[in-house]
Amino acid sequence: MAIDITSLYNISSGAIKAAAENNQAGVKQAVDTTSAFSSIFDTALNNIHETNSFLSDAENEELKFSMGLTDNTHDLTVALQKASTALQYTVAVRDKFLEAYKEIMNIQI
Repeated sequence: MAIDITSLYNISSGAIKAAAENNQAGVKQAVDTTSAFSSIFDTALNNIHETNSFLSDAENEELKFSMGLTDNTHDLTVALQKASTALQYTVAVRDKFLEAYKEIMNIQI
């Protein structure tokens, strides 16, 4: 059920005016929704690739340190912390996504 908010143009709120203009867009709004999902999906994929890159860098630093190729513990610590933080963030995003999916699945129509 669509709500007609075109009569709200006299309101001084920018958010309400923007919502009214978006309501007028009609078909364009469906396209924007598709592109918004695509944008979110691409961002999630980039996040996963970046996390994998940090994990790989940390593993490389561990190997270098364990083989004696470097004695710089600072680089090792930084790489491990980046990998840990990126992995924690990725897992948190995954958990929120699954929580939202379960909530959507529980909605009764």
